[in-house]
Amino acid sequence: MEAANLMRVARERAGLSKRELARRARTSAAALVTYEQGTRDPTVGTLLRIVQAAGADADVRVVTRRGPDPAVAGRRLEQVLELAEALPVRRAARHLAFPRFG
Repeated sequence: MEAANLMRVARERAGLSKRELARRARTSAAALVTYEQGTRDPTVGTLLRIVQAAGADADVRVVTRRGPDPAVAGRRLEQVLELAEALPVRRAARHLAFPRFG
């Protein structure tokens, strides 16, 4: 879950206004609004402080990302190649459509 959604869900579950949560988290309401709108990302410390001020806990973990599933990637490639074959072929013009200079 993104930080913006995490903070919004924690605030709504606690039944707090943005102003009250900002006061409890020792930040400004304007900063909280930008965090919840996703226009600004909080630091991990700020995110945890805001979520805890709403009476919740957040678990931050580092997870290794894996590449795409080879089967899914293969199907996508097959679809792209089928689409390319279905596109009309335009032959190159034998004559230039504009006069030659020189």
